[in-house]
Amino acid sequence: MRKGKTVCECVLHLGQGGSDGIGKAYAEELARLGVNIILLGRSIQKLQNVSEAIAATYGVKTRIIVADFNKGPEVFPSIKEALVDVDVGILVNNAGMFFDYPACLTEVPEEKSLEIINVNIAAAVMMVYVVLPGMLQRKRGAIINVSSITSWKPVPLMTVYAASKAFLDSFTQALHYEYSSQGIFIQSLNPGFVVTKMISFAEILRKKSLFVPLAREYAHSAVRTIGVSLRTNGYWSHSIQMFIARQMPECFWILAWIYINKKCRAEYLSREKRN
Repeated sequence: MRKGKTVCECVLHLGQGGSDGIGKAYAEELARLGVNIILLGRSIQKLQNVSEAIAATYGVKTRIIVADFNKGPEVFPSIKEALVDVDVGILVNNAGMFFDYPACLTEVPEEKSLEIINVNIAAAVMMVYVVLPGMLQRKRGAIINVSSITSWKPVPLMTVYAASKAFLDSFTQALHYEYSSQGIFIQSLNPGFVVTKMISFAEILRKKSLFVPLAREYAHSAVRTIGVSLRTNGYWSHSIQMFIARQMPECFWILAWIYINKKCRAEYLSREKRN
């Protein structure tokens, strides 16, 4: 890839889950629109499979960069070097880690909470450091930070995860105020539940429904909000959920999430016990 290309590149920071879910679907949707794709993640085999499939299906250029974001600052110099001659038009910080199932803080291993902080917060911030200077030099670009509907209010039994997404939502909004005047579009994307492996702990969330779309359905909708909505749920039924949640007193929100998460937790533990 040479400097000065006319076709911009999109970097998708897929973290630990680049082989499926929203990240893969988002990459496919952008490729469908003719955008070249660079995938970042931990598993070389999974990244290669997705990269080759996208190139073959949509006829765009694809590339992978292998990086384990849980290792912390040491991974970013090599990423920066790999992207030095690339005109990054869009950065999608999609990586997200969750617990095996909803649980109170001290029931979650310390190393798992640290992984969530490294991947959901630190990696997203550092990837902005990597690509934003080039965007500012060209006076154009887009940064999409994938937060969550759980970022809006406290969510018991998802404590560290929800807090990490609240950080990302706040970080993204502040970036917009700092850089929008310089031609950079910065979006906070706040999805609700989507059918992915990350929420496979709950049987009810493994199936498509009115409020739980397939990843490809969600991505098709969310991609079309780029350049339009600065803070969005990305999908019509998630927007309805968020509207209802914003009218709801916080005590009702808390009770609802405790009920949902305890039910999901009990279902997961029961299934594990049977197995």
